[in-house]
Amino acid sequence: MLRAGARVHCGLRWGALGVAALIAAAAVSSDAEARRRRSSYHPPTASIVVDANSGRVMAASHADSPRHPASLTKIMTLYLLFEQLEAGKLKLSSGLPVSAHAAAQAPSRLGLKPGDTIDVESAIKAIVTKSANDIAVVVAEAIGGSEPGFARMMTAKARELGMTRTSYRNASGLPDDRQLTTARDQALLGRAIQDRYPKYYHYFATRYFTYNGKRMRNHNHLLGRVDGVDGIKTGYIRDSGFNIVTSVRRGKRRIVTVVFGGRSGRERDGRARTLIAKYIDDAASHRSAPLVVEGWKARIAGRPPIPERDPRDETTGKAEPKAEIKVASAGNAAVVTVAKSAPADAPEPGSTAPIKPRLVKTVTVEPASRQTAALSPLPANPRKLTPESVTGRFASVTTVATVKRAQPLPPAKAPDKAGITTASAKTIASAGDRAPAAKPRGGYMIQVGAFDDVREAKERLVKAQTKAKSQLGRADPYTERISKGDKSLYRARFAGLERSTAEAACKHLKRSDIPCLLLKN
Repeated sequence: MLRAGARVHCGLRWGALGVAALIAAAAVSSDAEARRRRSSYHPPTASIVVDANSGRVMAASHADSPRHPASLTKIMTLYLLFEQLEAGKLKLSSGLPVSAHAAAQAPSRLGLKPGDTIDVESAIKAIVTKSANDIAVVVAEAIGGSEPGFARMMTAKARELGMTRTSYRNASGLPDDRQLTTARDQALLGRAIQDRYPKYYHYFATRYFTYNGKRMRNHNHLLGRVDGVDGIKTGYIRDSGFNIVTSVRRGKRRIVTVVFGGRSGRERDGRARTLIAKYIDDAASHRSAPLVVEGWKARIAGRPPIPERDPRDETTGKAEPKAEIKVASAGNAAVVTVAKSAPADAPEPGSTAPIKPRLVKTVTVEPASRQTAALSPLPANPRKLTPESVTGRFASVTTVATVKRAQPLPPAKAPDKAGITTASAKTIASAGDRAPAAKPRGGYMIQVGAFDDVREAKERLVKAQTKAKSQLGRADPYTERISKGDKSLYRARFAGLERSTAEAACKHLKRSDIPCLLLKN
């Protein structure tokens, strides 16, 4: 009985082992099949060709379909690095430390160890040629403090540029399901990095890079092989296929071409060659499109420049503020208002300390007289009066300029309570035609900080407008430079607000930990 029982037990045991073996074999086979399918997966090809001179889309295929950017991600990484160089926060010789996290990145990598350093210029070349993932993370940590923090900066910059369908999760382009872009967005970035940073864009044309005795070739094989190609970047991960953003200049013509989803580098390059050959000769030979810049730069570029203080006066050695000039009409006379900022104590960086009132005086001058006080000569034809024709250094706070009028001007409105004439003036266009009357604006503004760096002030404007979009969406953002001795600060402000809107904006911003001070214009 014992022997028979033992045989039954042994049979059951071997049967169980056999079933387990079959299950394991099936699992291995299934996993192998999954790997086989995944390795053969490739998304449909997406592409776009953009005329960089006119901004015209010359050809597009699936240009707005989501794709993984792979190492095209590093174009934005370098965009933010170039931004730091332009701002003077980093130099090409600055050393960047290598962390354990950076050193542990998957290939392709330069192979530095934790504790090593690499200078900025070598980092740029390593990213452009080797597409080094470890160096991309080194840059991210140096600028953003951490790679996730830097990725948020990358996404924010993409939004400012108008890349509405791009989100970044890392600085290298290594696989992440949430890291997405489109061919159209990458073409926009390819144009923007040339427009914004021509001083550094040439690094994308680097064909070879030697570091620690090792010579590395640029992965962009179109460089030196296709006439006019001057960059910019290739990329590949399994989920994206082979990608490329390339820029071509032939004579005065320039196009940016993007290809996503090639089955191989050769196929991708062949597709790019075909697009370049087909469309380069039809591109515009003269620049008509505006520069591709961040949103706040585009808004400010369309407005008259905000008056700032002049450099130190050559005779007194003291900072001399510029004057603001407003030309209005009152009967047959021209009304010229000149305002000069009174000296103000500079607040501490980040503060919202108010400024002192400006001294303003408005003088109505009858026809047939003309006075100038350290002004450039005024044109005889008042319709050709331009801001440039009345710039210069002013002798005093009260400065008067009078212009003869050939025809009577519309009557002025009554003076306000402060005694300053607020005539219903029309802006005199520099082309000689009268511009449409300005829309009435609110009499209040808010200040959201004061900073040592003008870029920080502008970044605060962007952040504040994002947080309080409903109140500040139509406000006028600007920075105002103030000086005290050798120190300069830049106030971040929004003008043209009604009091109720300004108060609501301040209340909203303070809840978001952004300081806010209500001021009257």
